Amino acid sequence: MIIKQISASDLHALLEQDMTDSAIVDVRTNEEFKKGAIVGAINVPVDKLSLHLDRLRDYKKIYLYCLSGGRSEFAATQLSTLGLTAEIYNLTSGLLAWRKQGYPLV
Repeated sequence: MIIKQISASDLHALLEQDMTDSAIVDVRTNEEFKKGAIVGAINVPVDKLSLHLDRLRDYKKIYLYCLSGGRSEFAATQLSTLGLTAEIYNLTSGLLAWRKQGYPLV
């Protein structure tokens, strides 16, 4: 499976479309997630991904992010290795890029 990269501006544009078959997954810790996350994101810390596979299998596309892109890149590889068939995207430069663009957080 090829892991695709997505920019903050492209992901932001997608949020304005129907995302019912997609998930935005924040792979940071619960504490980091509570300090600000992309609107609509669910929190599945990278070290708990294997415990949440059933939750993620229903999605056709999964957009992963962390603070800078490293953990989410690792998470994307891990999901692929665990047999997830969804299209997997990694937010390039993570939340740092999102904040730089001035996009909202919850």
